[in-house]
Amino acid sequence: MTIKIAVVGAGSASFGPGTIRDVLLSDALHAKDLELVLMDVAPDALPERERYARRVAEALGRRVRVTSTPDLDGVLDGADYVVTAIEVNRYLYWAQDFHVPRRYGFLQIYGENGGPGGLFHTLRNLEPMLRIARRMEALCPKAVLLNFTNPESKLCQAITLLTRVQTYGLCHGFAMGRHQIATFLDRPVDTLETAACGMNHFTWFQAIRDRATGEDLYPALRERERQAAPLAHWDDLALSRTCLRVFGLWPSPGANHIGEYVRWAHEFLASSALQYYYDPLDGHPWETGKIPPFVYSLSGRPTEVPLFPEPATPAAPAGEAPVTRESLKPSGELAVPIMEALSCGVTRELGAVVVPNRGAIPGMDDDCSVEVPAVADGNGVHGERMAPLPEAILAMLRLQGSIQKLLVAAYAERSRRKLLQALLLDPTANSYRNAVELINEMCRLQADILPPLDW
Repeated sequence: MTIKIAVVGAGSASFGPGTIRDVLLSDALHAKDLELVLMDVAPDALPERERYARRVAEALGRRVRVTSTPDLDGVLDGADYVVTAIEVNRYLYWAQDFHVPRRYGFLQIYGENGGPGGLFHTLRNLEPMLRIARRMEALCPKAVLLNFTNPESKLCQAITLLTRVQTYGLCHGFAMGRHQIATFLDRPVDTLETAACGMNHFTWFQAIRDRATGEDLYPALRERERQAAPLAHWDDLALSRTCLRVFGLWPSPGANHIGEYVRWAHEFLASSALQYYYDPLDGHPWETGKIPPFVYSLSGRPTEVPLFPEPATPAAPAGEAPVTRESLKPSGELAVPIMEALSCGVTRELGAVVVPNRGAIPGMDDDCSVEVPAVADGNGVHGERMAPLPEAILAMLRLQGSIQKLLVAAYAERSRRKLLQALLLDPTANSYRNAVELINEMCRLQADILPPLDW
């Protein structure tokens, strides 16, 4: 049996090398005849990625067919799994997502997955993601789409509603939350047994237990949080700590992602003024082409930038970096565990997967894409049935579910009016007039990449 794995967006610095490495590290997959095909719309990245794959295969002693192509149909034809990690001109358009809504009074932080920035980010990525899904319907209709592209929940919602492709969204935000909890409890993360659910980048831990004894560790977490220095790791933890105190559960992955879904989060993200900082007297980045540095949070580099930094030394390309068996470690992402389960009969427990709800989170619509724990086996990926969430948390999630559905309708109907409905539901909305003007300006600024939308 041959398993063909297609990696679309193999040039991705975040997920390209990691996916290649995970596939080649898998003993279960290599019990089969394996074909790995790499694709990217930027063909210059492909030779480097192909060299990296061959070097990893050589270091591990793997026999695998590795090829690359810039042709989408060529990579999809006959595929069993399609892994996607795509983004077009990421930082240029993100600069607009972050800054333009703020100019119209939206109290938005970050702007990648939620808030008005997240709506336009989705619309930009939805067109190429649906193109991939629709070609899959024609060329590999039984293939599984494993998506790393953001905004996860919104894109998976659209693919599920608008195509017949079976898709799962994968993200490491859940793992980030586990590490935060382990840090407060001062214990190894692998001693924790946890369960969290919600929507991607807006999940809530319902259970935190000692893996060995089953002891409920929430009382200890609440006590340790109260004892911790209030300003410690502010940008990463302050909002989560406040949510724990107010709503009773720990959210993940961190302030700039969680805060995209609530109106009052700007008080808990000190770095918001640094994100894509530029002087408007010098012109807007999308006009000058000079894209400001990307600042994720105050942690680390932003507070330690030298006045006159030395020129950066380019990192070695992944295809040229030294590769040894000892240096090859799994990424921790879930694409390959799902492949092993579906094709090799290996049961895998998955901490967080974006799937259609179908009763997993009580009170959420069945067709809403949510993030829940799951078990993968030879029969599929099965979302875990969760306990009811507190009403306040469920209310926030239900609102985001409605926004998500309206956004898909806006795309399908090519409707700015439906997009306006989604935008006016957003917690950061402050003005009907400003919402209309924001939509018009963003559609003008991003006309070269957004789907056509009319009033």
